[in-house]
Amino acid sequence: MSRGEALAEPGAASESEISQYEFLVFSPCWRPQQTPPPPTTTPFPLRPPGPKKEGRGTNCHHPPGSGASVCLPPAWLRLLCDYRQVKIMTEKELLAVACEQFLGKSVQDIKNVVLQTLEGHLRSILGTLTVEQIYQDRDQFAKLVREVAAPDVGRMGIEILSFTIKDVYDKVDYLSSLGKTQTAVVQRDADIGVAEAERDAGIREAECKKEMLDVKFMADTKIADSKRAFELQKSAFSEEVNIKTAEAQLAYELQGAREQQKIRQEEIEIEVVQRKKQIAVEAQEILRTDKELIATVRCPAEAEAHRIQQIAEGEKVKQVLLAQAEAEKIRKIGEAEAAVIEARGKAEAERMKLKAEAYQKYGDAAKMALVLDALPRIAAKIAAPLTKVDEIVVLSGDNSKVTSEVNRLLAELPASVHALTGVDLSKIPLIKKATGAQV
Repeated sequence: MSRGEALAEPGAASESEISQYEFLVFSPCWRPQQTPPPPTTTPFPLRPPGPKKEGRGTNCHHPPGSGASVCLPPAWLRLLCDYRQVKIMTEKELLAVACEQFLGKSVQDIKNVVLQTLEGHLRSILGTLTVEQIYQDRDQFAKLVREVAAPDVGRMGIEILSFTIKDVYDKVDYLSSLGKTQTAVVQRDADIGVAEAERDAGIREAECKKEMLDVKFMADTKIADSKRAFELQKSAFSEEVNIKTAEAQLAYELQGAREQQKIRQEEIEIEVVQRKKQIAVEAQEILRTDKELIATVRCPAEAEAHRIQQIAEGEKVKQVLLAQAEAEKIRKIGEAEAAVIEARGKAEAERMKLKAEAYQKYGDAAKMALVLDALPRIAAKIAAPLTKVDEIVVLSGDNSKVTSEVNRLLAELPASVHALTGVDLSKIPLIKKATGAQV
């Protein structure tokens, strides 16, 4: 290393002696043939007396009561600046320059140099600005200071990391007067803004209330429409249910009337039979009376003739009255029987009509069913005389044909029925089986 040069090696000494933000500056007393000690040993530097140069940033600021002052019409201003974060550059060339400039000086001396340099540039810049510009745009003012002062302090190996204006004040209250005017303007604008905001809020509140009422009225209208539709639908359903209920009730009443009509017809038939029996009894009673008169009246003596004549006349009157009563009775019975016959005829006509329709619909099956329904009654009528016979004994000789005649009759019965009614009994499985077995 040549004479007059400085070598900065970060971390060349042990960590117990130097922090990570510090540099060791070695004296140029090394001989060229000497080799540096190995990394595991601690070098023996020749450091000049004085503090170590710090590589980390340091704070440079005015002490209380100091600051850059300048006279700008219409006020005498004093600026309180805070030069924050000023540090030594780490590039080798700039670090050598910093060592050359500040080697052997204390930290306070370095801070004073930086402060004086920055204050000089600060005063030169203040002369080009107005009070309002300095007070209202401090960031731009600090930026101008950094741009102007950075190259100058950079030539000393120092870098400005940040520069801020902490305060600007004067002794004639010029700045405070500016603040009062601005405060009044701001207060006025604030009052106007509050009034406009309250006005807009009232208008918006009224609009929202109107919209709310509109929506509420629309919802109420829809609810009313839905309720009306529900009531109409409910009424329609109730009407339909009432119609069905009335139809069911009417059908029930009609069926009950039909059953009552059938019962009344049966009662009339019973009454007719009772009347017939009563007439027969009365006729027998008349015959008995006549025989009794013949036996008891004609045989007495002539003394009893007048009495018998009176009795006969009374009996005649009685018989006339009885005859008249009987005639009236017969007439009433006839009228009732005529009504019964008429109703029965209508019912029978309706029944025959329905049967005819059924017979027409079902054809031969209906006819067969009619014949089968009538056969038991026919057989009962035919066998009625035989009910009085206790026992039948068939006697036959060797040449008797009774069995063959019975078989012949049974075989000819289906053909006879078919000829008379048109119904073929031979198609019935049981009769077909019986006739087939006999044949």
